[in-house]
Amino acid sequence: MKHSLDVLAADAGKRIDLFIGEKLTVSRARLKALFEGDLVRVDGRRTKKGHPVAAGQKVEVELAELSTALTPDASAPLSVLHEDAALVFVDKPAGVPVHPLQPGETGTVANALLARYPELAFASADEREAGLVHRLDVETSGVLLAARTRAAWEALRAQFSGPAAEGSARADKRYLALVTGPLADEGEIDLPLAHHGDHVRPALSTDTTGRPATSLFKVLRRQGEFALVEVQILTGVLHQVRAHLAAVGAPIVGDTLYGGRSDPRLTRFFLHAASLEVTHPVTGERVKVEAPLPADLKAIAP
Repeated sequence: MKHSLDVLAADAGKRIDLFIGEKLTVSRARLKALFEGDLVRVDGRRTKKGHPVAAGQKVEVELAELSTALTPDASAPLSVLHEDAALVFVDKPAGVPVHPLQPGETGTVANALLARYPELAFASADEREAGLVHRLDVETSGVLLAARTRAAWEALRAQFSGPAAEGSARADKRYLALVTGPLADEGEIDLPLAHHGDHVRPALSTDTTGRPATSLFKVLRRQGEFALVEVQILTGVLHQVRAHLAAVGAPIVGDTLYGGRSDPRLTRFFLHAASLEVTHPVTGERVKVEAPLPADLKAIAP
């Protein structure tokens, strides 16, 4: 909801953050989030939170209604790989959901992010996302990216939608997977996928719900019947890496949903979001962040 506030003579000289706090009864934490989320304008122009207001000015504040959709959770673990004024890259551990499914639910990456970066409540279209621009499966570890302003979130979301093109500014997402089964040293999997219950499967030619999906893979190391594979996904379909590798006869170890072999050394399937490269929404430079292979996967990797 947009609020329009007129600065009267009695208010002249006040810091703009204190002025807004008095007029709208907003907490200090939420005030901080408003300015970091670029949601305040003075006579149509951006301003900093310490700027004094002058009589006759009009202050506009984009203040979302308070919601119980996402609860800050400072106790939830959060490993920050890189942060700046616009972006936060974190290393998601396996077994931790990206965001809650129900109001009041805690223990997710989004809860942890919101507790440390309150401006994320206003960054994304859905408050539950806490500025996150993409997702990972619960059991997948690795790099996750959140935007700290709505402008940054919108710019980054555009980099994650649709197939990557030569010379484009698409996000570059790379995963490490341990697979079994015959697999070429490298190749491309161009296979549309369609939802089917709790998983996806190759779409039939008559299936209008299928989504285009393209993955590039390269075997990094082999050991017996196992292969450690790097997979770059050029699209972002649910379970894409898992479904594509299974479709070519090389399912991920531990991924029984897609026909992978169970392994007593693992409590999850072997899939890790190893790196993410995006075009910075402010500087225009490419930023690449990597997450090290977790100890449980490193222990059994070839």
